[in-house]
Amino acid sequence: MKKTIFILVIVALLGLGYWIYVKDTEREEPQVTVTSFEECANAGFPIMESYPRQCRDSEGNLFVENFGNEIEKMDFIRLTSPRPNEEITSPVKITGEARGTWFFEANFPIVVVDWDGLIIGEGYATSLGEWMTTDFVPFEAEVEFDISQIRGNYSNRGALILQKANPSDISENDDALEIPIMFKDEVEI
Repeated sequence: MKKTIFILVIVALLGLGYWIYVKDTEREEPQVTVTSFEECANAGFPIMESYPRQCRDSEGNLFVENFGNEIEKMDFIRLTSPRPNEEITSPVKITGEARGTWFFEANFPIVVVDWDGLIIGEGYATSLGEWMTTDFVPFEAEVEFDISQIRGNYSNRGALILQKANPSDISENDDALEIPIMFKDEVEI
């Protein structure tokens, strides 16, 4: 009799354990919908330390960090600071190197735009060496911008655009390095 009760208790405990296990595995985790690299990273999915960085969600979707057209333009212009997706404040100090053909009279224009393309700051980069060459020449600039001009409180994102000097105004000679940036201060409208 004791043996039968013992076996029934064991069977009952095993049945209860199996029922709890099945119910626990059936419980659905809330699904996180990811549509961008930023959302993937913020959801805590692993980030691959490649360039550009990549993030893979639980569904196996791969999201690549936006860093502008930096790789496409690296044979013409290279930016040291700020880096893509870096937070900046006004004035922003810009350093790098560009081929002499990027300059005219030792300068080229730079603009800071908000998330919607509104220009909120403009300036010029200046060559730190002989610019009449096809070699890379170091440059620097300091551009002030005003985030109070941003319309709507949609995003602290924007872009830094380094434009090739084009004194001819022939559109086929236009070129630009465009990198995404973030504004450090909150936008107050």
